[in-house]
Amino acid sequence: MTSNAYCFNTISNENDIQKKIDIILLEWSREVTEISVRYEHVRKDIYTKVYQVSSSLKNTSSTEDQVALLILKNQLQEQLELTNLSEVSDLSKIRYLKGLQIIKLLYEKMLSLDHHFASVATFNEINNLSNPNHYPRFVKHKQDIRSNGSKKQGFNLTDILGDNIYTSIMHSLVSLFTSNAPKGEKETSIKEIECILDFTLRMHTDLKTIYFETAFLQKSNDNTIEQLEQLFVDFTKPIKYRVPLKECRNTDDWSNIHEQLNSYITALNEAIADDNQRYKAHKMQINLEFPIDRLLQFITQYNSFIDQGGKFYEKFGIMLNSYENEKQCATEIPLEYKKLKDNITVAIEKFNTAYKPVEINGSKMKEILYGISEFD
Repeated sequence: MTSNAYCFNTISNENDIQKKIDIILLEWSREVTEISVRYEHVRKDIYTKVYQVSSSLKNTSSTEDQVALLILKNQLQEQLELTNLSEVSDLSKIRYLKGLQIIKLLYEKMLSLDHHFASVATFNEINNLSNPNHYPRFVKHKQDIRSNGSKKQGFNLTDILGDNIYTSIMHSLVSLFTSNAPKGEKETSIKEIECILDFTLRMHTDLKTIYFETAFLQKSNDNTIEQLEQLFVDFTKPIKYRVPLKECRNTDDWSNIHEQLNSYITALNEAIADDNQRYKAHKMQINLEFPIDRLLQFITQYNSFIDQGGKFYEKFGIMLNSYENEKQCATEIPLEYKKLKDNITVAIEKFNTAYKPVEINGSKMKEILYGISEFD
């Protein structure tokens, strides 16, 4: 079907991925309706003939004619049953293909999210922002205090405590107060590092929270990717496609899935047409439809994860914008802090656009689960 062709192209733009999912859902609805309308016309013709045969049966007294009419009526009922089974087969193919397209696009979205989480902030970047020991002005201040301090009253911290934000600040302040420097010089020293101390002390906990919760989201995303890869295994198992999702994506092997699905549908239709294989056809039908239920469960899980991620980043934005002295200390706040704020703002926008939940309303849900369109 020509509407499926775009599924096999390489996806690069995140917003484009979301648009493609929306298009898939719209096409899904339209194609289900088209199939339902087409088969309904066929059924109406059969029902009309059945009604005519039934009327003829009532109006004839000839045994020979009655037998012929009963045979014809039985043939029409058999034709009706085959029509219904063929409709189910066509609907299953549509649902399967659309489900496969959604899996592929969701995988692209999850990989994009994985890249996003990895690039938002590393532990070293957060640590550098939240610890004054990574600010050259504060390091120089400690060195000056050490050289000017009272050797009788002062002491040096160990490497471990020296890197700790709280003990390092406390030691620096105590050393400054007990140093032999004049009062004015001490006040000047404090003035030079007050913004560094104020920013790191106020934002230390929030910045660490952002790092650890981002790491949590990234781990959750990794788990979701693994579940999607397993869903792909379950999804393609009935048609005997054995290539993992990652390899399928990297080698652009989607056309082979389509071919194996066509072979499966051909075998299904042959089983439908054979009275002795109706049970086999029923089992094949169930095997093809069951993965759709799993896909819907995953979409629900994906939507929940995206909602959670969006709320996390909104919270991060509030945290980063909560620093009260940003204007007064604008020249001392590192550029990395402003970049992190910008990244969080972009992330919030992405969670509302490129990563947003896959919306499936009540009517589309019926079409996915049961192949029932609004036409019905």
